[in-house]
Amino acid sequence: MTVLATKQRLAKPFLKWAGGKGQLLYEIDCRLPPELMNGDVDTYVEPFIGGGAVFFHIAQRYKSIRHFYLFDINEDLVNCYNAIQSDVASVIADLGRLEDRYLRGDEVKRETMYYRIRDEFNCDRSPAKLIFLNKTCYNGLYRSNRKGEFNVPFGGYRNPTICDADNLIGVSEILQRAEIICSDFEECEYYSTDRTFIYFDPPYRPLSPTAGFTSYSKEDFNEKDQIRLAEFCRRINSKGAKFLLSNSDPKNEDPEDNFFENQYSCFTIDKVKATRAINCKASGRGEINELLITNHEVSKWCMTQEFGLIGGNGGKQQNGCFTHLQEASYLYGAVVSY
Repeated sequence: MTVLATKQRLAKPFLKWAGGKGQLLYEIDCRLPPELMNGDVDTYVEPFIGGGAVFFHIAQRYKSIRHFYLFDINEDLVNCYNAIQSDVASVIADLGRLEDRYLRGDEVKRETMYYRIRDEFNCDRSPAKLIFLNKTCYNGLYRSNRKGEFNVPFGGYRNPTICDADNLIGVSEILQRAEIICSDFEECEYYSTDRTFIYFDPPYRPLSPTAGFTSYSKEDFNEKDQIRLAEFCRRINSKGAKFLLSNSDPKNEDPEDNFFENQYSCFTIDKVKATRAINCKASGRGEINELLITNHEVSKWCMTQEFGLIGGNGGKQQNGCFTHLQEASYLYGAVVSY
């Protein structure tokens, strides 16, 4: 068995990112390919790394994975990952200084500092400043205009954790095993073999015409790109690679929208519950359906059978999967509400 279970603190995403998968880790676990469990998969590829919740989860638990290839088209994001990988001490030092200055100020001074750092970041693209902005901006999201300038307003949070040095060190240790590449998702085909597992978490297809938060960088990920991704999945499937893809369910808004049923008709499509957390209006957040699409046999692996850590505590399961995040996080030894 190649699963590594531990109750020590696990490294977690260092950025909040739209569509982060911390809340869906238990559902994703239930749909990992058996080949990952038994050691036949030795390469992990993530073409849209974002916050990296699934990568950090898998990298710390499946010892059979020898190669990790992480991609994203967002240059700021890739630059930040590479900086933490190569010189985490400098990132921590820079971020710590920003945190000290920020927390010493009142709300007015904090807001003034935020916009000054935002202007500086749009000139120097500093990884530490990106993390600072992510922790202090409105709703913790990344958004840029057509010029590539970060333009999210001030968040006004009272006591944000800006520099989590211990976590950044843990992240850096894990990233020593990875190659981080700034590129379009199709470039990952080179690493796609019958011993590869690929997790796709693309910019989501908008739930409505006005919801279109699909610009994770100055390049939009549009409907044609969604179709191109579906075609790419069919191509890597023919190579024997295993994949899991997540996306929004358009039927949340339009029951007649069969986009994913049409594009992924030869694969398994499951609907799972998730909370939509990033929305400009609080009323636009709440429980919705999301899609998990796979091309492999799903073992419905149940963690209680492997570890026996939960028994007689009333924990509810559905199809061998946890229905409460707290139960899964107890097993993993870490809170996964990122």
